[in-house]
Amino acid sequence: MRKHLVLVGGGHAHMVTLANLHTFVEKGHRVTVIGPSAHHYYSGMGPGMLGKTYTPQEIRFATQHVVEKKGGTFCLGKAARVNADDKTVILESGETLSYDVISFNAGSYVPRLNLSGQVKDIYSVKPIERLMQARDRILELSAQKKISVGIVGGGPSAAEIAGNLWQLASEAGRQIPDIRIFAGKRFMARFSEKVRKRVENTLVKRGIRILTDGYVQSIEGLRVKQDAGQTQDLDVLFLAMGVKPNPIFTNSKLPTGPDGGLLVNAFLQCDAHPDMFGGGDCIYFHKRPLDKVGVYAVRQNPVLYHNLMARLEGKDLQAFDPGGDYLLIFNMGGGKGVLQKKGVTFGGRPAFFIKDYIDRKFMQKFQAIEN
Repeated sequence: MRKHLVLVGGGHAHMVTLANLHTFVEKGHRVTVIGPSAHHYYSGMGPGMLGKTYTPQEIRFATQHVVEKKGGTFCLGKAARVNADDKTVILESGETLSYDVISFNAGSYVPRLNLSGQVKDIYSVKPIERLMQARDRILELSAQKKISVGIVGGGPSAAEIAGNLWQLASEAGRQIPDIRIFAGKRFMARFSEKVRKRVENTLVKRGIRILTDGYVQSIEGLRVKQDAGQTQDLDVLFLAMGVKPNPIFTNSKLPTGPDGGLLVNAFLQCDAHPDMFGGGDCIYFHKRPLDKVGVYAVRQNPVLYHNLMARLEGKDLQAFDPGGDYLLIFNMGGGKGVLQKKGVTFGGRPAFFIKDYIDRKFMQKFQAIEN
């Protein structure tokens, strides 16, 4: 029987499914992919694009082209909510699509804090396309004067943005901006002391200030106010706090974990709605919460592909094993990185070269599908 598979998002966890989309079509099924852009940008290379290590073309996957080439339908738009009872997904445009099986790789977003006034030069680190706009704006402003750039967030995203901003200005021959990270009470708090020190030292040696004297309470225009009452005026501001899953699940009153991600079982399947699956940052894995890192989405790829086909065909599902420790590498800009794996930590150029090799290989593998 001909069935309809709907994929919401074309991110990391759907890559293998997209690469094999023709196999669904060959079995007589329809496939529709909903995406906010014709391309999907790889977030792991986003800071490197900001620093001009990579071009936008090097870090993106031609989702629409691949979907249509393999016999599917690409729907440009954003899914707003799901009606699981009648098995429909409603887009922001008001368009409604019915499905037999649906899978979410809808990603995450950075909370906007308490913003007021103009937001022209305020950039969230997601979606990645915003970093392209920020890069051009930084180069424009820093050609005129020495600018002040603030980054709200105390984790790896803030660290990578700061390091690559420094690289951007350095290699463009601009005055190095006054870069400040508003890190709350502690910088890189969830990482080992070795990792934290290496990241911190790399940034501080470049004149980047890491502020740990209070959380950001509000942002009015480009004036940042911290909870102890301090205010600082900036020319450009980045929002790089911890990400939250796409709000579509809470908006749709679907089962979610504490973070608002779609609650899924060992098969990456929603227990309450067995024709609903998900992967990546937008899910909450019921066995244990998973870090919001790309490695889990990559590991979910083959399982999600197998289970979507199995559900359509009435066959057995495969359980997802998150695996053990994963390789952690940060791109600190300037051709340097920080790496940690099973207690081994080192930094500098070797760490960056390893990350660069892995990231380029990952993208080239899936970009090859476009041809």
